[in-house]
Amino acid sequence: MDFADIFIRDTSWKFILEIIIRCVVMYLIIIIFLRLSGKRGIRQLSIFEVAIILCLGSAAGDPMFMEELPIIQTFTVVVTILLLYRITTWSMVKNKKIEALLEGLPLCVVEDGKLVFKDLEKETFSHDEFFAEMRQQNVEHLGQIRTALLESDGALSLLFFEKRDIKWGLPIFPKAYQKATLLKENTFYSCMKCGETRMLTKIDQSCPRCHHSDWAESLRTSRTSV
Repeated sequence: MDFADIFIRDTSWKFILEIIIRCVVMYLIIIIFLRLSGKRGIRQLSIFEVAIILCLGSAAGDPMFMEELPIIQTFTVVVTILLLYRITTWSMVKNKKIEALLEGLPLCVVEDGKLVFKDLEKETFSHDEFFAEMRQQNVEHLGQIRTALLESDGALSLLFFEKRDIKWGLPIFPKAYQKATLLKENTFYSCMKCGETRMLTKIDQSCPRCHHSDWAESLRTSRTSV
């Protein structure tokens, strides 16, 4: 067993520099990919923590079974990635614009019991996924929510109306989230696309907010405490 082969083999300084350049390029590619893929893909981790996991996973694993790959090359990769991570996080602390560019800002996705489309459409959440997140926090309909923020790590933060202030709102459980086919008197209906809630003059009336024409019967139940 030759320790020189295990740790260095025929690695040159030129190749060490090439490894560093490759690390920088791949690190940037991974960051850009994760930034564009949306927040739901990184759940509770920052983009950079995910990038570190992806970069270091391969770097640490390959030399375990590749005889021709000396440990010094892996060490170079690890040190380079960690330095990139430190530089990136330091830059974000010093410059809020860089932080907003790389990690994004919290998005308001529900305001006053209605979906906020201009922010919601910036992300890759479908209605089903978004509603599932709210159901896990014991939300039955949008009228219970004063404000909902989609955080930069993909988590959903909710502020609720007091019981006396709960509004009629769009139901988010599948059994109640059904297109209404008959118009009832003195009944509130909610647009199934944006959550706009009102009484209708006809069942296929166009929504004034999003021009959608599918409505579900609204709910005004209180939220069950966790």
